[in-house]
Amino acid sequence: MKLLAASKGHPPSALRAAYQAGIRIFGENYVQEGLGKRTQLNDLTDAQWHLIGHLQRNKARLALDCFDLIHSLDSYQLAERLWRLRPEPKPEVLIEVNLGAEPTKSGVLLSEVEGLLEKVRELVVVRGLMTIPPPGATPEHSRLYFAQLRELRDKLTLTTGLALEELSMGMSRDFEVAIEEGATIVRIGEAIFGARPR
Repeated sequence: MKLLAASKGHPPSALRAAYQAGIRIFGENYVQEGLGKRTQLNDLTDAQWHLIGHLQRNKARLALDCFDLIHSLDSYQLAERLWRLRPEPKPEVLIEVNLGAEPTKSGVLLSEVEGLLEKVRELVVVRGLMTIPPPGATPEHSRLYFAQLRELRDKLTLTTGLALEELSMGMSRDFEVAIEEGATIVRIGEAIFGARPR
């Protein structure tokens, strides 16, 4: 299980302190913010940088320059753009799944994941799946969605033969439930850095 420090809005000094405490994976929501921090922290040579926010196609080139793994692939067009910019080595991605079918969230619907995976598997390296469950009153509310993502991953592994080893799910308030349901990457922000600076 990998601990990703979700560092959106926090200064490079906070990331450096987290690195000194043993964290090696940082997740940013915005391409340019991540690029700025990576540039300022380029002496942290064994740090990994993940894009955990939505990626617009016009930012794809910058994203490939900055991030080791993109958690938010949600269309064939984005996969094709990433591949055209860097056919080798193929970009590494997770498919973002909108399990709650929330219109305000990005990600593909549950019924569309298998079709998208079949279309993009020759363009990018799909390492697994990511989700952000709908908000609920308690962490337990997320369990159904985390279990659903794990079951989907297991089904797709069988039907496609791909090694979909990563499940990126769980944040500060529900990461323990996510781990119980098989998360391989948890995205923790507030529990590491405290509240985001205003």
